[in-house]
Amino acid sequence: MSGLSTDAVADLLREVAAEVITPRFRSLADGEVMEKNPGDLVTVADREAEVVITRRLLDAHPDAVVLGEEAFAADHTLMDRYLAAEHAFTVDPVDGTKNFVHGSPDHAVMVAEVIGGETVRAWIHQPEHGRTWVAEKGAGTFRDGERMTCAPVPPDRDPVGVTSMWSLRDHALPGLPPMRLSWVCCGVDYPKLVEGETDYIVYSRSNPWDHAPGTLLVTEAGGAVVHPDGSAYGPRSTRPGLVVAVDAHTCGAVQRRAAGQFSRA
Repeated sequence: MSGLSTDAVADLLREVAAEVITPRFRSLADGEVMEKNPGDLVTVADREAEVVITRRLLDAHPDAVVLGEEAFAADHTLMDRYLAAEHAFTVDPVDGTKNFVHGSPDHAVMVAEVIGGETVRAWIHQPEHGRTWVAEKGAGTFRDGERMTCAPVPPDRDPVGVTSMWSLRDHALPGLPPMRLSWVCCGVDYPKLVEGETDYIVYSRSNPWDHAPGTLLVTEAGGAVVHPDGSAYGPRSTRPGLVVAVDAHTCGAVQRRAAGQFSRA
């Protein structure tokens, strides 16, 4: 398919981060942080970065639908167009906005490409960590050009997990150790799992802009993803919740334990 190459999109995210996002890190002025909903923050960096990324994607792929987090917040009908599109992109201009606002380096810029309801390419750039992750369906997952793979959980130990769900923080799923707080940023959580910092992650939601990029990173690195009810995940999924793990066996074991937590929610 003609359009932006994988490297060109990675360069775009680095460029937008350098020009729009990083200059405002720990330098946000009064009036540059707003609430979309109570407790749901957005900044001028989110909005300006999304505009630039969306424009560049559409310039190169004029027939695609671009589902940006901030565009969706302004127009919920965009989700319907995304779900029906043969070719689409998801954009999360500043994933981990609360972290960004509070001066944490754990934030990221994320894009995924979806064709025929399947995520085929994904990009996660972490400006303050200086890392860029890229995944392509059938071609693997790479961190700054180095191929990355998930290490399965050894059979002689229990898997350890993280979550950002208030109801599960510091609590244990049946038969497993208590879960720690995640990095509260999908653009950091997913790479940390691939790097071996956790064996699994439990999420309460499955917004495409949050999860389409990271799920491809994990599956192309050998990991697995499923909804808590056991159904398969895809970038058009509207079911709540996700279980992400470094291997299929761990994913299944955690899913069976997590299902009860979601049924009571």
